[in-house]
Amino acid sequence: MRFADWEPHYTAILEYFGFEREADEAAARLLADLADGRDDLGLLESLIRDRTVTVCGNAPCLAEELDRVEGTVLAADAAAEVLVDHGIRPDAVFTDLDGATDAFVDLSRQGTVMVVHAHGDNVPLLRHWVPLLPGPLVATTQAAPLPHVHNFGGFSDGDRAVFAADEIGAARVRIIGFDLADRNVDPVKRGKLFWAGELLRLIGYDI
Repeated sequence: MRFADWEPHYTAILEYFGFEREADEAAARLLADLADGRDDLGLLESLIRDRTVTVCGNAPCLAEELDRVEGTVLAADAAAEVLVDHGIRPDAVFTDLDGATDAFVDLSRQGTVMVVHAHGDNVPLLRHWVPLLPGPLVATTQAAPLPHVHNFGGFSDGDRAVFAADEIGAARVRIIGFDLADRNVDPVKRGKLFWAGELLRLIGYDI
């Protein structure tokens, strides 16, 4: 999604949550500095373009739906550990690092593409984790893209993975481990689930 098309939705999200664009932009610049020119977008594209892709959210239902995994596997943040626990190494992990553990470092070392997202609330996590990731890296932002910091559209880890698969040109996108109606979450998370549903419908996924 072109940023000009994404920006009205991004502005609405900022207003809904009271987030500051300037903080997102500063985080994106920091991530660019931490990445220091690393940009494995070509590898991510090769894993997705013209392929069947399964995007795995981190809802409690994920473990029960793993029999539906097919093709390239994209994990939303801590869903990566659920996959690993069931013998599946994700091809890429979309993460703002709030679910990061040493397992992410191990996955990075094994060649999983870490698609790391910068926003105004995760600067300490960026500083801690990005230098520890030795493998393929793609940097993303929800604000205006920068050289080597991309914006595929989407807001939370799961819907960003779907947006990326759609934008890059997956032949088919399967979505598992999503529960956008989950009421057992705090109000902020509930708002993020609401926006995930709204955004996914924009690109033809009504889940």
